[in-house]
Amino acid sequence: MSSTDSDFRSKLTSLKDDVMTGVSYMIPFVTIGGIFLALGFAWASLPFSGTTVETMFEESARGTLAWFLGQMGGLGLEIMIPILGGYIAYAIADRPGLAPGFLLSYLIQQGGVLAEANVVLGLPAGDGGAAAGFLGAIIAGLLAGYVALWFKNLDVPNAIQPMMPVLIIPVATTAVLLPVMLFAVGVPVAIANAELTGWLEGLENAAGAGTVGQAALLGAILGAMMAFDMGGPVNKVAYVFSVGLVGEQIYGPMAAVMIAGMTPPLGMALSNFLAEHKYPDEMYENAKSATVMGFSFITEGAIPYAASDPGRVIPSLMVGSATASALAMALGVGMPAPHGGIFVLPLARGGGAIPGPLAFLGCIAVGTIVTGVLVTLLKPDHVPETETAAETTTAD
Repeated sequence: MSSTDSDFRSKLTSLKDDVMTGVSYMIPFVTIGGIFLALGFAWASLPFSGTTVETMFEESARGTLAWFLGQMGGLGLEIMIPILGGYIAYAIADRPGLAPGFLLSYLIQQGGVLAEANVVLGLPAGDGGAAAGFLGAIIAGLLAGYVALWFKNLDVPNAIQPMMPVLIIPVATTAVLLPVMLFAVGVPVAIANAELTGWLEGLENAAGAGTVGQAALLGAILGAMMAFDMGGPVNKVAYVFSVGLVGEQIYGPMAAVMIAGMTPPLGMALSNFLAEHKYPDEMYENAKSATVMGFSFITEGAIPYAASDPGRVIPSLMVGSATASALAMALGVGMPAPHGGIFVLPLARGGGAIPGPLAFLGCIAVGTIVTGVLVTLLKPDHVPETETAAETTTAD
């Protein structure tokens, strides 16, 4: 192997290790957020809870146990994305990269901030709901890490050296990358958000007056969008679009989106349980919480898998979710509730001879199996870091 090839492999390995550091620190936040949110949904589904799954985040539910559990869960899932970006930067530049990576990743999750960035450039602000998601956080973490590392390697006078890691490097890194994250990352996300919404509205109009095939096509597109970034901007467009149709008593897209959002964590958990040798040991514990999160319609349970191996995992998730949601639309499955997963199963409606709850579960099972089988076939066996380092040394 040539020296150039060896250096390239070494850099790729280092890059993957940096991302995996972020993933490993993120997993406990995913677990806490998902479990507490699932507990909130479970409690809200009980008749004596004082609220319902559909209303547990509304003003009327304030002060109930379900509301408190939901708040805890929501915070865990909100903070996990900045944690991912922050610890990717930390892996690259150590302590000076942590705060810039965290804050820049957090910034680009704020839809209102990105909307204002659009306005500054003279573009439409959109609905203020766009966010960069975990893919944006990976970009922010990598950029923050490498910029902080560059500042860290500068030769500076001894007098200011003590201030470098806690003051100068974090502030300078954030200042350099702030316009980049706002305008080079944030603005395209917001623009895509608005365009996708308009495109989906056109598809829904065609499917509403069309054939089963057109409905299935719309379902497949919605499903693929739900799985693409798991809570990110593309996912949110599909979800908000479907929730809006519930108000018009059109329930098919909501069922398709909920099913498509449940299959990614369930499919990854299935793959992890069946092929443990293809995943790091810490992922096995994540698979257990991903199962709970999947049944609770918390798509973010699949993010640790997607962040660690996006090239194989994300396409598998998209195919599985697209299959499940297309099948749901073709069967005429409907869901009037905007959230809740398995806890709102009795509300599922059927469009044919198959009862709604049974059809709903069947579509989830199909999507889970497709996802799990596909990702298992695509992923290679996991190689521990010690063995990877030994191979690189031998190649050199």
